[in-house]
Amino acid sequence: MLTIALHTLRTRWSTFLGTFVALSLGVALLAVMGLTLASSLDAPDRRPERFATAPVVVRGQDTLSVPTSVGAHVSRETRKLAHPRAVPEATVAKLMKLGTVIADRSFPVHTEGVPRGLIGHPWSTAAFAPYEITAGRAPRTPGEVVTADWARPGQQLHTRHGTVTVVGTVSSLGFENPVFYTDARAAKLSPESTQLVVEADATDVRQAAEGESVHVLTGNDRHLADPDPDRDREALTAMNALFGTAGGVTAFVSVFVVASTFAFAVAQRRREFGLLRTAGATPGQIRRTVCAEALLVGVLASATGCVVGAYGAPHLAEWAVDVGLAPGWFTIGDSKWPYHMAFWTGLLVALLGVIAASWRAGRVGPTQTLREASVDAKAMTRGRLLCGAGLLLAAVVTLVLSLVTDPGELLHRKTYVSRPMLLITAVALLAPALVRPLTRLIAWLPAQLPGAGGMLVRENAAAGVRRTAAVAAPVLVTVALTGSLLGATATLNDAKATETRERTTADFVVVPAGNTGLTASNGATGNTGPTESKDPTEDPGADGDSGAAENTGFDAQTLQQLRTIPGITASATSSSAVYVLEDGVALIRSEARAAEPAPLAVTADLPLAAGKVSDLDDGSIIVNEEWERHTVGQTVDVWLGDGTRKSLRIAAVMTTGTGDNGVYVTPANAPGAHVDRVDVTLIAGADPAVVADELRKAGGHVLTRDQWVRASHPGTDRNTRYGFLLVLGIALLYTGISLANTMVMAASDRVRDLAVLRLAGATHRQVLRVVGAEALTVVAVGGVLGLLVTTINLAGMRGALGLLSVHGPMRIPWPELATVTGACAVLAVVFSVAPAAWAMRRRTVELAGTRE
Repeated sequence: MLTIALHTLRTRWSTFLGTFVALSLGVALLAVMGLTLASSLDAPDRRPERFATAPVVVRGQDTLSVPTSVGAHVSRETRKLAHPRAVPEATVAKLMKLGTVIADRSFPVHTEGVPRGLIGHPWSTAAFAPYEITAGRAPRTPGEVVTADWARPGQQLHTRHGTVTVVGTVSSLGFENPVFYTDARAAKLSPESTQLVVEADATDVRQAAEGESVHVLTGNDRHLADPDPDRDREALTAMNALFGTAGGVTAFVSVFVVASTFAFAVAQRRREFGLLRTAGATPGQIRRTVCAEALLVGVLASATGCVVGAYGAPHLAEWAVDVGLAPGWFTIGDSKWPYHMAFWTGLLVALLGVIAASWRAGRVGPTQTLREASVDAKAMTRGRLLCGAGLLLAAVVTLVLSLVTDPGELLHRKTYVSRPMLLITAVALLAPALVRPLTRLIAWLPAQLPGAGGMLVRENAAAGVRRTAAVAAPVLVTVALTGSLLGATATLNDAKATETRERTTADFVVVPAGNTGLTASNGATGNTGPTESKDPTEDPGADGDSGAAENTGFDAQTLQQLRTIPGITASATSSSAVYVLEDGVALIRSEARAAEPAPLAVTADLPLAAGKVSDLDDGSIIVNEEWERHTVGQTVDVWLGDGTRKSLRIAAVMTTGTGDNGVYVTPANAPGAHVDRVDVTLIAGADPAVVADELRKAGGHVLTRDQWVRASHPGTDRNTRYGFLLVLGIALLYTGISLANTMVMAASDRVRDLAVLRLAGATHRQVLRVVGAEALTVVAVGGVLGLLVTTINLAGMRGALGLLSVHGPMRIPWPELATVTGACAVLAVVFSVAPAAWAMRRRTVELAGTRE
């Protein structure tokens, strides 16, 4: 059997070329993904940046640690606090006896015409990075600053807190854009300091801070005092999630393409297998021959893929660094296990793809050698029908169960990325039963036109069910993935925008000047809803504050001016968080907004399921239905944004929505939070133009309700966008490989059919037009099946949104679907017409006598 398999590979190399390329590409991608994952697991410890030369850094309490238990196992869950605490004054007094204590402060500096993301610091902390003066001098007065070398001495900067003059510059160190003030001016601009530099022996500092709620940082631990200390970990986590998803899709599509190719190849070789059976081969020998062919292709393709992966992994790492997906230091290591994983996965994919085809090959009887019929009979086997129906039933049942038990699960990225694959597989298995009626329906109108072309297209496509299904399958995958993934994000984003529009009743929304980068995170209610750290790939960095410059709110003077404008009701709110321990096992962070209840009731229409906004007070909280305890009047134990534990009564309950409803508390329960938004509703008779002008004079960026809704429309984040582009790019590439392989394989079998058309009087161009039109018809069949899968998936998401009390349209991404379908159509026409044109170069009589 091995000899026959080798001979078959040599003589039918074109049949296996597409499988070889698809497997090689899949193994290469898996090797690259594995190498990337292995390199991220071996990431070096991050070194300190702002405090590289500081002896000791003492940081106030910035984490909340709560004991949890699962059965007899007791552990602690830790979350970052939304508002870190300052170092206690008593501790500061002890530290000052040991040596010089320098308070560190970080705050945003907003100005125009200069680099974004400017961060202010006191000048005395510059030496710990260290920053060195390259031109000018240090600041001496409140109106003087030192910047990085993007500015020059003597240049004036117009900031929210007045005009300042650049008196010196320092070399940029790459991790921030600093603006250094005098220590006194920095203390006035940012009174709160959550960390100190102590110039003393670390042992003495630890003894002085013993028993206090502070962290003493030395060595590499000093990086925890840098802005966004977890950014490398979060970037690697997001990158691994992205490449992991791409690897999963690669494996799925590889099995899909290989199985489709082998199934079509077996269907083409019915007479060959019949001759082997006539010569005495047993069904088991036929099956082993087909499996041996797959194994040989798998070995060669897997080895080639590993070589290509070793070459491509460093280039992918460079790209990930260039686009900001990975830290600047990230490179590919020398791990060996990814190659083993990729190689053996390639073999497994090849064998999985050929199992069903080998079983069918073994069932071919000796009488198949006598068959000359071109019409596919019994294209849908009983086993394929049962598997397809079972998967379809499983897809429908799991969808219904999710809608009944936990509709919010359907809105999670992991769910709407993986769920379409089950439905795609089911529809692909059932394709032989669907393509014939679909083909006749799609080609019905062309068949009614004058001439025989339309009728020939319809009958050829309907007669060759296996060929049609083999070509439609990759188109189905690409269209379904495109529609399901892009449609899910568009539907979800529109639902979130609808929530913002329905609950924002204020006439104007005012945010701090310079804060124009609005997103859904500063929408009408909370930020991102309850976020469990158990799923870091869902929203990396959702655990809390990530940078040092957290004070982006209004100053007291501006806030007072806004509140005293006549003719308005102003609701000043701030971002915060609360933490709750559910079932004693999960410490969950919920984004919160702090607001006074009376103005809040006037300026916002919260989606309440029970209770009233006016019942909110300093001893209560407004939660949503996603909380474990969500009955009005119940008491819930929470930790506030600064870690303070408190029992609060539930005053009202909001619907779950898309998961962004969060919670509401009063300002008394948001210590350390700064007002970052003011909603303004006009009193009857007030002039909108006059009020808008007064709001601008008071300070801040003023938006109308419609402008706010547009500005806070959620978008697809960078990691998700790159992930989808990668997944869809892989799917489209595999579609091209599969179409090329199937069309070339089919062309070799249709040479005599084309010759018969020529002998019947059709011109060369007419034959090619028929071939091209047939390819377009088959692509249309695959597109319709892909659209069916898309519609079912998006309908499930739309049903989940309705159950969660969110009203929004189902968004089918028609432009993207048209683009990928058009690309598939071009590929199908090119790879069907080109082999046909090449074959018809010979004389028609010679073509008619071509041997099989």
